[in-house]
Amino acid sequence: MKVLILGAGRVGGNLARALVNNNYDVALIDQDKNALRVLEEKLDIMTIEGHASHPLSIKKSGADESTTVIAVTSNDEVNIIACQVAKKLFNVKKTICRITDSSYGDDIDVYTENTIDIIISPENEVKNHLKDLIIHPGADQIEKFADGKVNLVSVKAKKKGKLVGRELKGIKDDMPETNAFVASIYRKGKPFIPSGETVIKENDEVYFISSEENTNQIVDEFRDHEESYSRVMIVGGGKIGFSLAKEIENEYKTKLIESDKERCSNLSKKLDKTIVLHGSATDESLLKSENISNIDIFCALTDDDETNLMSSLLAKKMGAKKTMIILNNPSYLGLVPGFIDIYIAPYRLTVSSVLQDLRDSDVAQDVMLKMDTGAEAIEGIVHANEYTSPLFGKSIKEINLPEGSSIGAVIRHGELIMPESDVELCLNDHLIIFLANKDMMSEVEVLFKTNQ
Repeated sequence: MKVLILGAGRVGGNLARALVNNNYDVALIDQDKNALRVLEEKLDIMTIEGHASHPLSIKKSGADESTTVIAVTSNDEVNIIACQVAKKLFNVKKTICRITDSSYGDDIDVYTENTIDIIISPENEVKNHLKDLIIHPGADQIEKFADGKVNLVSVKAKKKGKLVGRELKGIKDDMPETNAFVASIYRKGKPFIPSGETVIKENDEVYFISSEENTNQIVDEFRDHEESYSRVMIVGGGKIGFSLAKEIENEYKTKLIESDKERCSNLSKKLDKTIVLHGSATDESLLKSENISNIDIFCALTDDDETNLMSSLLAKKMGAKKTMIILNNPSYLGLVPGFIDIYIAPYRLTVSSVLQDLRDSDVAQDVMLKMDTGAEAIEGIVHANEYTSPLFGKSIKEINLPEGSSIGAVIRHGELIMPESDVELCLNDHLIIFLANKDMMSEVEVLFKTNQ
């Protein structure tokens, strides 16, 4: 499939890398000659130096009715116009547009009608992920499926957790009325599909599926109960930092550090309960004066990875209980384990969003779970085809899945069903499947194709 990316910044560059790795034919347009050169040296892509919304630039890329256009420049208006040009002049197959300014609201339809097929908002996605992790203490990653009704959660088994040293079926013993299914466990970096008899060990990374309302109960089985959050410090008053503070300031004691004095003034007017501080998050005296040792969650959310890493290191050293950071550069992933509790990579969320929209199969959601191993989770809708027709009416346990993958849940008519052996496969079931490696995708996708 041909994909044209507009914008060679962090989002566009990382998207190009991911799509090339997934065997897409990628072209990229940007005005920054150096950015294009760097990407062209590393990736097998076509680059065009030019304005993203100019017809000539799009024409040079060879865009046609088989092309999907992904507009991810830093300018919303350029993205909107570029999609309009691509759709009307080149009749491209699909347009995906990045919109960062929430003030467009419902009025965005005025600009997007018949020219923009899908809108993505990486900044909003990041904010929602951070908020979920704050309100679910102990969880390291939360991904939502089935329109938010179902959570796939990663949690690390702590030494003082109830389940360490016990069999996994202890969850059912402790909470017989609570539905949950453990799809995979990572032990010393290696995944395996557990059984009820699997004994949980300290530092096991457990991926489980449950309803939203049961998530905290299950996380409690694995976490240290001394963990509780009430004080949050945010570094960076940009779109993500501001929107997160706005969302949580009524439930948590929130402080925000911003280095730009004028921005601080504006933030103070827009935030009701958040204490806005002017200064640097790497200023040890500032952190000390603001009682960093009493902070439960330190969120470093600037656009600068180095600032996020260094400020979090300092905060942790000075007593902050938990650190969360935004990390844009994949090269830093190897540095994170051990001294940063949670990192969120905006490009991972963008890639996940785009991949599900590019698939030929009926995949409602495609989430990249671990960038280093390629683990994914998908929610797909089962259709009748040559592969699935013999499976209808049979147990889902009879579905031949590649080793390292597992069905974590079935959503049928909006109801969450755990994958017990007596659950039979039905037409239009939504299956949530965990994949230890993205290379398994082609074998799993046959379940969700309308025909073979």
